[in-house]
Amino acid sequence: MKLAGKTALITGAGKGLGLEIARGLAENGAHVVLHGRKPAELDEAKHTLEQAGAGVSVLVADLADEASTAVACRRLVDDRGSIDFLVNNAGARDRRPLDQLDRAAFRGLLEVNLIAPFDLVRQLAPHMPDGGRIVNITSIAGRIARAGDPGYIATKGGLDALTKALAAELGHRAITVNAVAPGFFATEANAALVADPAIAERLSHRTSLGRWGVPKELVGAVVFLCSPEASFITGVTLPVDGGYLAHF
Repeated sequence: MKLAGKTALITGAGKGLGLEIARGLAENGAHVVLHGRKPAELDEAKHTLEQAGAGVSVLVADLADEASTAVACRRLVDDRGSIDFLVNNAGARDRRPLDQLDRAAFRGLLEVNLIAPFDLVRQLAPHMPDGGRIVNITSIAGRIARAGDPGYIATKGGLDALTKALAAELGHRAITVNAVAPGFFATEANAALVADPAIAERLSHRTSLGRWGVPKELVGAVVFLCSPEASFITGVTLPVDGGYLAHF
């Protein structure tokens, strides 16, 4: 229970990787604040974690909306007083090639994937104690690219860069800022891809471990980066990808 007495905000935590991260932080003693846009989904997630003995609260906000984000941050600070850990997990995906992705769609990805994490840090860092932790969930797509997905790739690459910039900005307060870059994980959002035997075959020889990742396999990296043991690690992006980036 190395995180006992700490408060963690996890964005996009109603399901998938965000909910697993929240579960892992709660199992290590943190009070977790589940953020999302769908109250019913958050309430179900809250109930699930509470059944396991976790301290949980919810925060409803649309991170693409500046006013909604500001209100949510004020409400969170009023409720909890301070935030020890911020995990920027919420993200948007719009898989369209360059000739089909217009400025409005690209701007929408920027708002959720890059501007929202910046804005949350800007608003919540003043309420973090010295030694706080910020973990951004990026993607291996921030380092490598494929055709047909320029918006997502650009925003995740930007989040990697923002991670380093914020580490430099907040280091004087011993606040660490790191990122975790997932590879191919079998989440609800990827259900159709997981069911595709062609992708399973590709992963079998494209990654060192030869398979999809299970959501709970991402959790350890986030818990570690929030822990006292990671106090001298900042400004790095840790791939959790089964060896995808290392393997060719």
